[in-house]
Amino acid sequence: MVRKYGDQSFKESDKGKEMADEMADVLWVLICLANQTGIDLTTALEKNFEKKNLRDVDRHKNNDKLK
Repeated sequence: MVRKYGDQSFKESDKGKEMADEMADVLWVLICLANQTGIDLTTALEKNFEKKNLRDVDRHKNNDKLK
């Protein structure tokens, strides 16, 4: 992410790597950590959506950058 969209310079070894595959790697690690610690990611995600839907209900409606 930082090489493509941030400040880090591009490395020759990054050629051919797909962002989707890199994100899938991150998701795999997160699922493994959740399993090892007994966290139900489905429940955690549902609670997080609920929290954000209540907190951010009007957040982006007034953002001129998104119009």
